[in-house]
Amino acid sequence: MFSILLLMIYLAFISLGLPDALLGSAWPIMYQEFAVPVSYSGTVFMIICGGTILSSLNSEKLNRRFGTGKITAISVFLTAIALFGFSISHSFLMLCLFAIPYGLGAGSVDAALNHYVALHYSSRHMSWLHCMWGLGASVGPYIMGFVLQRGEPWNRGYLIVSIIQFILAIILFCSLSLWKKNPEELKENGSNAPVGMEGKATSDGAEAPKQRALSLKEVFAIPGAKESLASFYGYCALEQTVGLWAGSFMVLALGMEEKLAASYVALFYFGITFGRFLSGFFTMKWKDEQMVLGGSAIVFFGIFLLFTPWSKAMVLPALILIGLGCAPVYPSVIHSTPYNFGVEHSSALIGAQMASAYVGTLIMPPLFGVLGRSFSMKLFPYYSMILLLFMVFTYRRMLQVTKKARREKR
Repeated sequence: MFSILLLMIYLAFISLGLPDALLGSAWPIMYQEFAVPVSYSGTVFMIICGGTILSSLNSEKLNRRFGTGKITAISVFLTAIALFGFSISHSFLMLCLFAIPYGLGAGSVDAALNHYVALHYSSRHMSWLHCMWGLGASVGPYIMGFVLQRGEPWNRGYLIVSIIQFILAIILFCSLSLWKKNPEELKENGSNAPVGMEGKATSDGAEAPKQRALSLKEVFAIPGAKESLASFYGYCALEQTVGLWAGSFMVLALGMEEKLAASYVALFYFGITFGRFLSGFFTMKWKDEQMVLGGSAIVFFGIFLLFTPWSKAMVLPALILIGLGCAPVYPSVIHSTPYNFGVEHSSALIGAQMASAYVGTLIMPPLFGVLGRSFSMKLFPYYSMILLLFMVFTYRRMLQVTKKARREKR
């Protein structure tokens, strides 16, 4: 039961990553067909992010009512419907309408699965879970590229991914009985396992159903919550900024060729995916806190290489190092949430963290676009370093506050 359920969770996270890069892959063709400016992809992205933020903030309430298994299956099914809608869209307005269920489904499954794994599995599974997201995010554009190279319309790529999502949704619905039996809770030393978990989890991953869901105001009142959300905001803003603007920095500031720059950006994402695979092994020895701070140190060194006089020669190892350093941060922060804030608050905190992540990706990368266009793309390493230092400062502050709160609670 344990291994089959874990397989279902991995499949669900692959499905979460599958559609993420489809829009960017197909948009150069889509915007011409819809007769809209190329910048309109930002509108679709904002609608998806808005739905994701909304569903993330309500994830605790939904999870307590329906349980992780049902939320996951329904969310994947909702995403499949949205992708099928994309495949039959012949106007920009239709695309925007189907972006709403896409965002709502993505946010719910993201928060629910992250919370379930943080409670029931060791840190290595959290790292490998997010590695599965990277796998899905890599396969999605490959499918779209294969379709376009065969001379078929972009709609076919969305149709294929939607069919895959429907199949995964059916598998998840058939596996609902597995979620009603809690997996064996793995207890490890330090922050790699939440403390005080015994007796807290109920069937299907819904915790303490008699306790009402916390409001956003109550979440902010939890000691260390504001610092945690700020840290998560900073990290996700950094990751998205590097992914979105590193190519433009290489072309416009360093004078590199467009194709070479694009391949280097792909290696950044490879670094994240491969790094999360490796992180699963490192977590067997190191605690979540050590993984976050160690990864941040690697990112710092990677960004530092971009400040050197040899930045053009160093940009490839720099991006790989930034990707490898980013790899353990997201899963380790999520996994340590029940330990830092208590099981009774973890569902609300993780939902808020997901929302904070999407707010960070929605605001900070476009802000750099404005700065880069108004001043210079050479600001890219400075901007990235500021985001990293902000993330590390707020994360360390969160650790201080939560450690003090745990001591006082004893």
